[in-house]
Amino acid sequence: MSKRLYFSTNLRSEGIPFNEALLKGLAPDGGLYVPEHIPVLAKEALNELHRMSYPEVAYTVLSALIGDEMPSENLASICKEAYHFNVPLEKVEGRKYIMRLDQGPTASFKDFAARMMSRMMQYFLSQSGKNLTILTATSGDTGSAVASAFYGLSNINVIILYPADEVSVMQRKQMTTLDGNVRIISLKGKFDDCQRLVKQAFTDPDLGAVPLSSANSINIGRLLPQSVYYFYAWSKLALNANEKIVFSVPSGNFGNLMGGLLAMKMGLPVEKFVISTNENNEVPEFLRTGIYRKIEPSLNCISSAMNVGHPSNLARIVSLYGGMMDEKGEIHSLPDMEKMQDELYGISVTDEDTSKVIYDMARRYQVLLEPHGAVAWKGLSDYSRLIDGNEREKTLFVALETAHPAKFPEELQKINGVQPPLPCSLQGLENKQEKFTVLENVYEQLKEFILENN
Repeated sequence: MSKRLYFSTNLRSEGIPFNEALLKGLAPDGGLYVPEHIPVLAKEALNELHRMSYPEVAYTVLSALIGDEMPSENLASICKEAYHFNVPLEKVEGRKYIMRLDQGPTASFKDFAARMMSRMMQYFLSQSGKNLTILTATSGDTGSAVASAFYGLSNINVIILYPADEVSVMQRKQMTTLDGNVRIISLKGKFDDCQRLVKQAFTDPDLGAVPLSSANSINIGRLLPQSVYYFYAWSKLALNANEKIVFSVPSGNFGNLMGGLLAMKMGLPVEKFVISTNENNEVPEFLRTGIYRKIEPSLNCISSAMNVGHPSNLARIVSLYGGMMDEKGEIHSLPDMEKMQDELYGISVTDEDTSKVIYDMARRYQVLLEPHGAVAWKGLSDYSRLIDGNEREKTLFVALETAHPAKFPEELQKINGVQPPLPCSLQGLENKQEKFTVLENVYEQLKEFILENN
C-alpha cells in the first residue's frame, strides 16, 4: 500500500503525506488538508464490518486512509487503546436510532477523534524526536476532549482558547482543572474570534520557530477518526450490505459531517445526510440558494458547540464537491450544487424547538437528550416526514447525540425539571481547582502568550 497524499483546499501548497499533514495542522497557504484520493472499501470489506468490534472497524477504515505510514501492529494497538468504551445505538421507535457518542473519558464525541489523533501524533513525533505545541480553538467539547487526550504527553504542549461566555460550566471545568502541559485561555470574544486568532497564529512568520499544530477539526487527523463511527453504526444496524442509511448530524464547524462524507465516499451506503444546525443557518441557506453568507457575529444558542457563523470545514465540503472556497469564506468556484442538494438536506432548528424536543423525548420515549442531540433528532424527524409512509417505515435512520446530557444540567433542569445523573467521567469536577488565563480579543496578546509558553 502506498502513501496517501493530502493537499490544501486553497490549492497553493504541495501535496504531503498524512504524517506531515497531521503534524502541520494547517497548510502553509492557509487552507485545510484534504485527501488527494479517497480509497473505496471493497464490498467484501464492508460485509466483514458487522463481525468487528469498534477498534477493529477503526483499524480497517484508518489503515485505508493513511496507507503504509504506520506499521499495522502499531495502528491496531493505538485503535485498541483509544477505543475502550461503548458506542450505544439506542432504538427509539421503528428503525429510528440514536447513536450515543458520549461514553468516552470526557463524555463527548470529540473523544473519538482526539484520543486517536493524540496517539498518532505521539507515534510520529517519537520517530523524529521532535516536540510540538498544539494550538486549538473550541466552542465546547473539543477543548475538554483535546485537554484530556493530550494531558501528560511529554513531547506535546497544549494551548486551548474558548469563548468566555459560550461554554457550559462543565465543559469549562473539564479543561481548566487540568494543568501540566495543558494551558487554557478564556478569550473575551466568540468562537469565531478564537478560531480567527488561531488561524492568524499559524500564518504568522514571527512564530515560525514555534512548532505549532492544531487539534480541532482544522486538522485532518481529527476528521479521519470521525469517519469510523458512521461505518460502525451501519454495520450493526443494516439488514444487508446494500441497505442505505440516513444520518442526522448536529453541525457547527462541520468536522463531524465531513467525517461522514468521507465515509460515504469510501463506499458506505448512505441515502442522505441531514445537516442539522441551530439558528446559525448559513450552511442550510447555502444549500438552498447557492449563495454563502457568513453570520457575524454568530448567534448564541443553547446548543453552544454549534454557535459557528463561518464553519472552517465548509471549505473541505466545497472541495469534495468540486468547488473552491478560501479560509475567509469566499467561493472562487462553485461546487456541484445539484449533487450536494441530492446528498445533503439542511435544516435550522430554533432554541424553542430544541427545548421542545428535549421535553417531548423525555415524556414520550423516556429518552434523555442534550441540546445538540435534540437538534439532530429534530432534523431527523422533519426529514423523515418528507418520505412516503411505506418507505419511511423501512428506512434506517440514525441521529447522532454528541455529548452526555449531564454536561448541560442547567438547561435540562429548566426544561425537564430533573438533573441528569453524572457519568463517572464527570464526577468530582466541582471540587477541583481551576486555572486559566483571560485574554482580550487581540492577536498580539495571544502571540505573546504562545511565545512565553512554548
